[in-house]
Amino acid sequence: MIDCIVVGLGLAGIAFCEELEAAGKEFVVFEDKSQHSSTVAGGLYNPVILKRFTPVWNADLQLAVALPFYENLEAKLKASFDEKLPVMRRFAAIEEQNMWFEASDKPKLSKYLDTNLISNTNKAIDTPFSLGKVKETGRVHTRKLLKAYSEYLSITNKILRERFQYEELILQNGSVKYKNIQAKHVVFCEGFGIKQNPFFSYLPLNGTKGELLFIKAPDLKIDYVLKSSVFLIPQGNDIYTVGATYNWKDKTHIPTEEAKLELIEKLSKLIHCEYEIIDQVAGIRPTVIDRRPLVGAHPKHKQIAVLNGLGTRGVMIGPTVAKQLYNHLENDAELPKEIDIKRFEDSEN
Repeated sequence: MIDCIVVGLGLAGIAFCEELEAAGKEFVVFEDKSQHSSTVAGGLYNPVILKRFTPVWNADLQLAVALPFYENLEAKLKASFDEKLPVMRRFAAIEEQNMWFEASDKPKLSKYLDTNLISNTNKAIDTPFSLGKVKETGRVHTRKLLKAYSEYLSITNKILRERFQYEELILQNGSVKYKNIQAKHVVFCEGFGIKQNPFFSYLPLNGTKGELLFIKAPDLKIDYVLKSSVFLIPQGNDIYTVGATYNWKDKTHIPTEEAKLELIEKLSKLIHCEYEIIDQVAGIRPTVIDRRPLVGAHPKHKQIAVLNGLGTRGVMIGPTVAKQLYNHLENDAELPKEIDIKRFEDSEN
């Protein structure tokens, strides 16, 4: 018997696998690449909601766990994918600058908002005011991370690249059996794929489609993330990610002309230089109605659990909630009420 079957290898799945491996547990991962939210994610970690200048929920704790997590993963996988990258907020009006200074006086924001505003000297950027710098930010190259981790699991014979068939899962007394695999737990880290999961489809995971453009802009020359109504993330070689859109109705992974035009329009108000669109990608973010993750064991079958609903901040929050779920399953530690799926138990009945 192994300790755990993990279904899904996005950011949540990787974080939970790392908890299992650190504890010396035996596990296997099922990954069919049906979900794309982690691979198309911008990958930013940023402790401030820059639309309203408010702190990200539990930002201090999340960064304290996430930063060492990615540092250790880089050493383990002998790869570099955590890039320390400043985030600059473009101010559209003097009122926004004043709001920035007001926010910087608040205890939860003072260490993240730099009060020394930066004058823009880049003629390719359209900004009538200064830029505000957010500290302790960066970007995880999620595609590179997922590829490296998948290869690592292949070498250690811990991954099966096939669809997990729910109908084959047999729930036994305190364990599960899946085909020829006996395990103590199954943890579902499927992102929006949970909507097809008969054990957890009752959970209110809505899913929000997000689309990104990749542009080549040789004259832009920025080495930081620029945030306005869209964000611009440098990828190297004069290539930048532009994002993102939010669509609550379309649940496909197909890029749309509508999203492309929306991003182009917003980009036209941010930069004044020529660029070429070289790619467009789409994915479904696993978003929850109360904007908190979905973590915990099934109310009736404690041997199956879920780790989902990381939303737009999976890079930051994933390592923390994975640790909390592991301690819950292995050590019977209580989950924080705001992430525990018990808050939706009425929906299951």
